[in-house]
Amino acid sequence: MNPALRLVRDGRFVLAGLYLAVICLVASLGSLIVPYPADLVNSAHQLRPPGAGHLLGTDEFGRDILTRVMLGARLTILVSLSSVAIAVAGGTMLGVTAGYLGGIAELVAMRLVDAILSFHPFLLAIFVVTFLGPRVENLIITIGILYIPQYARITHVVTLAAKQQEYVQAAQAIGARTARILTRAILPNVLAPLTVQLSLGLGSAVLIESGLSFLGLGPPPPTPSWGRSIEQSARFMSVNPHAVIWPSVAVSLTILALNLLGDALRDNLDPRLRTL
Repeated sequence: MNPALRLVRDGRFVLAGLYLAVICLVASLGSLIVPYPADLVNSAHQLRPPGAGHLLGTDEFGRDILTRVMLGARLTILVSLSSVAIAVAGGTMLGVTAGYLGGIAELVAMRLVDAILSFHPFLLAIFVVTFLGPRVENLIITIGILYIPQYARITHVVTLAAKQQEYVQAAQAIGARTARILTRAILPNVLAPLTVQLSLGLGSAVLIESGLSFLGLGPPPPTPSWGRSIEQSARFMSVNPHAVIWPSVAVSLTILALNLLGDALRDNLDPRLRTL
């Protein structure tokens, strides 16, 4: 069966895709569709429960939680997509080059990858962002660089296997340029595993961005952020927990959707995992 048709019939892919499409739409439209201004403070409506006028309630400053959650999606999507784009580009270039050239280039590149992978990415992210400062650009660059090794390892393994194939050796025998071999023979083999890792990497990026924002290492106020909203409202959780619950649900559902999407892509794109 056609892989595209398999994906369309996979409930995980459909549900996760619809949810992520809605999140991306909300992030794109932003302030055009939110019910209130992002920083509209109303001391008379502090910690209101969900109800008329405020569908998800209000936080400790009287700000509308629905508005904050919707605008927080923009930062999450921006950081996740941008950082993963850096990771995919850098990791693919590093892994494919090291796998195809071999020798000293492969040894140095992969040992550098192993060194970075020996540290937990979240701990490294805390260290780097603390040093560079809590800005959106620093957050994107940090997360992107920290996840380059994961994509480098995947593309390196696939390149080593593809390099042994007859069509690659035939291209080498007729004197094809290295760039042509890499783009025409090697990279097509890398696309399927990269697509799967891409969705999983986006989930990890969402988690790290939210965690750093929770620790105060994300973009400073008044920029709406799911992680910062959780941190600011956590102290009032015993009084009215909804201010913490809703941004937490947004983070959890987004990561779950990305993981389900990755599972569906893996099961339908990997021939070894396909079931009749």
